[in-house]
Amino acid sequence: MQVHVLDHPLVAHKLTVLRQTTTDSPTFRRLTEELVTLLAYEATREVRVEPAAIETPVAPTTGVRLSTPAPLVVPILRAGLGMLEGMQRLLPTAEVGFLGMIRNEETLQAETYAERLPEDLSGRQCYVLDPMLATGGTLAMAIDFLVKRGADHITAITLLAAPEGVRRIESELEHIDVPVTVVTAAVDERLDENGYIVPGLGDAGDRLYGVV
Repeated sequence: MQVHVLDHPLVAHKLTVLRQTTTDSPTFRRLTEELVTLLAYEATREVRVEPAAIETPVAPTTGVRLSTPAPLVVPILRAGLGMLEGMQRLLPTAEVGFLGMIRNEETLQAETYAERLPEDLSGRQCYVLDPMLATGGTLAMAIDFLVKRGADHITAITLLAAPEGVRRIESELEHIDVPVTVVTAAVDERLDENGYIVPGLGDAGDRLYGVV
């Protein structure tokens, strides 16, 4: 597994505003979309393309277009939904599936409660959206779920990651032979006793959509 931390002044600026407790939900949602688009630019570096013969106003030439089947974007509900528009801005032709996963706040283990994905993902590149790579349980389970359905190339996009979560994913996915990359805006210091990233930005879902 590869972990890529996007080192860019605009990424750092937007992440700083997201971290602030005074940032309201509308601003948080907008900045999340903008930050995801920047992360997606790096995350799609290995997106599959094929040659395409075209005509320009001057002469024929050969370019590239996205290969078939189209990439599959998989936000993890609910917080991952806040990242979807930013991803679609860069990949508007991608297909979208959903995984409903939640962290049990007592055991800190991930649990699946819903999914809307093709049964056969053979030959598909998948982009998983989850704002916080904290304990790593949710993302590890999601990646394993996609691999079992046949996905052969997976990139996860997160706003933040914790070292403990990165180590857990590396450990739990040792058995798979599918390329996995995590693209994130920052790897923070650690997790606290409640499994939250420190310094982090709080609960991304609550900050995107409010406490319900």
